[in-house]
Amino acid sequence: MSGPQRGATGQQGEGADRHGTTPGSPGAAPDSFRTMWRDLAGIGRHPSSGGYRRFAWTAADTDCRAWFEEQARARGLAYEVDRNGNQWAWLGDPAAGDAVVTGSHLDSVPDGGAFDGPLGVVSAFAAVDELRARGADPNKPLAVVNFGDEEGARFGLACVGSRLTAGQLDVERARELRDADGVSLPQAMERAGRDPEAIGPDPERLARVGAFVELHVEQGRALDLGGHPVGAASAIWPHGRWRFDFRGEANHAGTTRLEDRRDPMLTYATTVLAARKKARLAGALATFGKVAVEPGGVNAIASLVRGWLDSRAADEQTLAEVVTAIEQTARERGQRDGVTVDVVRESFTPVVEFAHELRDTVAALAGRGRPVPVLPTGAGHDAGILSARVPTAMLFVRNPTGVSHAPAEHAAEDDCAAGVTALADVLEGLACR
Repeated sequence: MSGPQRGATGQQGEGADRHGTTPGSPGAAPDSFRTMWRDLAGIGRHPSSGGYRRFAWTAADTDCRAWFEEQARARGLAYEVDRNGNQWAWLGDPAAGDAVVTGSHLDSVPDGGAFDGPLGVVSAFAAVDELRARGADPNKPLAVVNFGDEEGARFGLACVGSRLTAGQLDVERARELRDADGVSLPQAMERAGRDPEAIGPDPERLARVGAFVELHVEQGRALDLGGHPVGAASAIWPHGRWRFDFRGEANHAGTTRLEDRRDPMLTYATTVLAARKKARLAGALATFGKVAVEPGGVNAIASLVRGWLDSRAADEQTLAEVVTAIEQTARERGQRDGVTVDVVRESFTPVVEFAHELRDTVAALAGRGRPVPVLPTGAGHDAGILSARVPTAMLFVRNPTGVSHAPAEHAAEDDCAAGVTALADVLEGLACR
């Protein structure tokens, strides 16, 4: 797709006004942002949906990784790939320690939007360009990073690259991850030219990082409603993924009486409706976004319905109560339908409260002395995973549609420019003073 488009509602000037600059003027985001965005935009875009299918260790992912390496080398940055396949581009000596790192990810959910992940990586390179244009002289190493398999679209587990690096994903479990075609993570990595035997915790690398700041498109509309192009994150809601297995009995759809059926689809449907109701009553979120049915015949009653629940809440107790209530409803309905229900928690991320000192510093630097809005998010990020090992913070760029994980995800050109400038201000404040 083309680069970020200017909003048609007059919003485009707000980011420029806040920073006292306009795109193309001294101190504004360099034109390199537009060039990078254009070069990256066509990779992995599906012609029918208009969304992106950049799944880990596929051809589209390989092309994205090649793009990252090209950007690093074009800027004379030291390029390396760590043991877990994450890409790094260094300005300065990585061994010096106390490095300031920024970046995000380049993979996508199925038919995802253009901004989730890539905006943070493109903005990171553009911010480095802006620092150089300012003549800023970092006294700490700076790095841009692309974390692998953040979305978990292929192997079902989010933030694989950062989890492995931070020691939050057991190596044996990582090696057992498989995609829908039965291809294991090690097999996929090997086919893409990486050594799967090397994966695992990387404490030495994380010990070199003094701060990690991730810029991301907002995945809601809080900033747009407040009239701000850029904000900072206060916390990430606890969240997790649960697999529900509903087992019934396969039979003929045209000859089996309704009262003789053990149909797991009925139990599944009731559970989906219950998830919405339980989440609404608790002020939480619950979504069944993926389902698999066996044997999958139009004229056959299913023997197995497997559904994946994503649930999030402001605190861990509420999240636990919501998931427990959903599971209880599933089991009660299963008894009525003659269906057994098994629930497996596949992943869980506790609440992340970003380090207050770094958060407040980032918010002040991004606003040039007038702190930007600080808001929580229900979306998981690599910054949340790394927060257990290094100080982390996040910047958000306004998303006027409020849509994410879909093609309508959007950020206006001037807001993207404001994000780059804010990120450059943050990097200059953390690494050059």
